[in-house]
Amino acid sequence: MGTATGTPDSTSTDAASPAVDRPGPHRIVVLALDSVVGLDLGVPAQVFGTARDSGGTPLYAVTTATAGRRPVRSTAGFQVLPDHGLSVLDEADTVIVPGVHDGPALHEGTVDPAVARALRRAHHRGARIMSICTGSFVLAATGLLDGRPATTHWAYAGRFRALHPRVRLDPDVLFVDDGAVLTSAGVAAGIDLCLHVIRTDHGSGVANRAARRCVVPPWREGGQAQYIQRPLPENGDAGTARTRDWISHRLHEPLTLPAMAAHASMSVRTFTRRFRAETGLSPARWLLQQRTEHARLLLESTDLGVDQVARRAGFGTAAALRQQLHRHIGVAPSTYRRTFRG
Repeated sequence: MGTATGTPDSTSTDAASPAVDRPGPHRIVVLALDSVVGLDLGVPAQVFGTARDSGGTPLYAVTTATAGRRPVRSTAGFQVLPDHGLSVLDEADTVIVPGVHDGPALHEGTVDPAVARALRRAHHRGARIMSICTGSFVLAATGLLDGRPATTHWAYAGRFRALHPRVRLDPDVLFVDDGAVLTSAGVAAGIDLCLHVIRTDHGSGVANRAARRCVVPPWREGGQAQYIQRPLPENGDAGTARTRDWISHRLHEPLTLPAMAAHASMSVRTFTRRFRAETGLSPARWLLQQRTEHARLLLESTDLGVDQVARRAGFGTAAALRQQLHRHIGVAPSTYRRTFRG
């Protein structure tokens, strides 16, 4: 429990969910500190801003705040002129802290007392708290990560451990969902975390549409390694992408490693090595991930019985599907269906 996850609440200690049940879009505040990372700052508005319900109504409203409503510098050579100060955190359902490249949080393990109070106050009243990249240093400086699992950019792991030994740091994963507090690794992992939250809140259909609008993969498993070597293939057919696409259209069929390697015209050893280099996962783990996601999508979007869902997703039997969902999500198929269709 409380380890990296790539599916709603899988291995989280308490379910990440909207803090307050009230009408209107879920309110997200992005809290920018000085030397904020430009990409991290823009990710939440872009990803959450594309999430719509079936009627096209926005599901999230994203605003930006700084301490004292003051301008802050970004790492991209521009200043951020916010519309709000810290008081807006008192109305937020979710607060997101983007990464920083300088400042006391990164070098001394401290943070502006006013910022720390605002974050702790938001957490204590039930708001979801998130960080992207080195934003985890800010959360750790407030004490919100003490005793919790968390992650940050792999390049800052040593510094993080030295400053915050009470945090259970895992620098090898893309993001960690510990229920009310979520952290992600650097750069693109922030996109993965935002999509994970949308999927947790509203299901795979909404998250997949948001990913499609952002032109990014619908999801990457949270436990996937941060640093993946991707050597360029000698030609366009030398990688495993074509075989992965072939597999994704045959999830219901029995698929063996030799069959996958044969489709890619490689030996099993070469195929396994290249597959892991390109995806960060073994072929078997990647296939299980795809089947689990497909089963969840069928449970959310169809009235198929559990036996039919199990067969179409490639699990064969309802018992095998139940075991897999319990392992990764912690609930039975029928419970999962009620959660996202209730």
